[in-house]
Amino acid sequence: MKKIIAVLIILALVVTALAVPVSAAWSIVDTTFAVASDLHYELQEEELEWFSEDPIFGYANRRAAMENESRYIVDEFLNQCAENEKIEFILIPGDIANEGRAIKQQHLEIVEKFKKFEQETGKQIYVINGNHDAGKGEKEGETSLEEFREIYYEFGFSEALSTMEGNLSYTADLNEKYRLIAADSCDINRSTGDGMTDDRVEWVVNEAEKAFADGKYPILMMHHNLLDHMPIQGLLSKDFIIRNHISTAEKFANAGIKMVFTGHEHCSDANTYTSSKGNQITDFATTALTMYPLQYRIVEMSDEVINYDIATIDKIEAEKLLTDVKGYTPEHIAEMNKGLNAYAKKFLKNGVEWRLERGFQDEQLGIDKGAFYYDIVRKAVDALNDILNTPYRGEGGVIEQAKAKGIYIPESNYVDGWDVATELVSAHYAGEENYPLMERDVTILLRTMCLILDTELAMITEEELMSAATAITALYGSTPPDDLAKKLELDLGISHGAQCFLLAIATPLLDCFANDDEVADNVGSIKGYARTGSADSFINITQSMEVTLDKIYETLMMIFTFVFRGMDYIKG
Repeated sequence: MKKIIAVLIILALVVTALAVPVSAAWSIVDTTFAVASDLHYELQEEELEWFSEDPIFGYANRRAAMENESRYIVDEFLNQCAENEKIEFILIPGDIANEGRAIKQQHLEIVEKFKKFEQETGKQIYVINGNHDAGKGEKEGETSLEEFREIYYEFGFSEALSTMEGNLSYTADLNEKYRLIAADSCDINRSTGDGMTDDRVEWVVNEAEKAFADGKYPILMMHHNLLDHMPIQGLLSKDFIIRNHISTAEKFANAGIKMVFTGHEHCSDANTYTSSKGNQITDFATTALTMYPLQYRIVEMSDEVINYDIATIDKIEAEKLLTDVKGYTPEHIAEMNKGLNAYAKKFLKNGVEWRLERGFQDEQLGIDKGAFYYDIVRKAVDALNDILNTPYRGEGGVIEQAKAKGIYIPESNYVDGWDVATELVSAHYAGEENYPLMERDVTILLRTMCLILDTELAMITEEELMSAATAITALYGSTPPDDLAKKLELDLGISHGAQCFLLAIATPLLDCFANDDEVADNVGSIKGYARTGSADSFINITQSMEVTLDKIYETLMMIFTFVFRGMDYIKG
């Protein structure tokens, strides 16, 4: 909660720019490959562990990854790659095993599947480590960096042209035209930490220059994201994106790297950065293979254009689960066989709900009962949990409660607030999300928020609210300006200040989260390596400024709309 409030306040005042998209026509393809990230391969448990009362999806874990099913999902992925004659090789940007740092056996099991695939197809798999894969390896059964390299030696390391001491970075020729730069972006000391230090950045730049000198086009692969794949990701999820990512993207783009394949965020998202020299680099974040939407990328390369698409895992040998793991039922198998992707979505929504409800506990929120703002935060969080669990329809339902307060919540098929909230989360993971600000689903969620504020926070004064926000943000090194209340025009007389305040600062975040940028996530095209951008730095900087100003204007208009016309929106 502390972190979210800090982020929301900052977001209301500062907006980052999104890059201009590029489209191109189809061209003659000379290389095709698949990219699958975050396989999170897991050893099967003996019996299902249940977290909720749902008879089918109650075993959904906090990450919403289909762990017991992972081996069969990986099998199907490899089968599809084997059957697709166009695919020449596979890139895997990390988190191959779910608990690979601590359980080496997970690596040993999945690597046997990789070996079998290569032997039967002749297609090469290239890997790099993720934060779940390797560490110091100090305890028995854990995986050190050297052990990771040894286990996956045949999957890129054996062909290494160049390596970097102290980490797992390497380069390898993919074919006569393209060279892979596999960068270890992980911190050996922190599980999710970004390890992309200055020396690793310079190594990537130098290797890109070497590739061009050798007549090769460089393709970069690393686990952590290079560019934002959700609003101000560097603040909201700082361990998921590399440090100094904009300056690093500038260096990589100017070194001639046009594409980087990443994972870690578990979303399907593409974002492009244009350097001051007019060079573009696109970061393709690829969703976790064993988590909704069960997707991987297929990339077709030519000199003029790079086309990308997605493929989905929608079936596995589900019947094996009945004998492999105690707790699965014929009902589970029937649901999976109807369509594994739909099953994975319901699994995701149940897992996300369980995780967030657990996050409402004091120890998860990180709030001290002695803090003066404790009662405010605790009351708001408890109210949020109550409202999200209350059915929308029926006597005493959310719609009825809201109507009594003069708040109109549109009719829908959603069961409760969790249903609509997790729908927006699943859309983010799947990519190409499109929920316009006034669209029904976003409206439902925002007006549900208004009900919480109107019922539970109506007695909190604006001064108390601002004092709490200031104290909480200070814990993260940020302090809202003294005149923030004045800037946001809290005392409007149209509604309680807390309602307008939180609605105004939540709206831009929700809009950015629920609406994609202008770069196609799943199916699209970018310029090939033979096409370059404008060499006029002034033009490139001017274009970037125009995009920035447009985005700032859009955000300010959103804030204006929701502050100065708050009650019109709230009441419908």
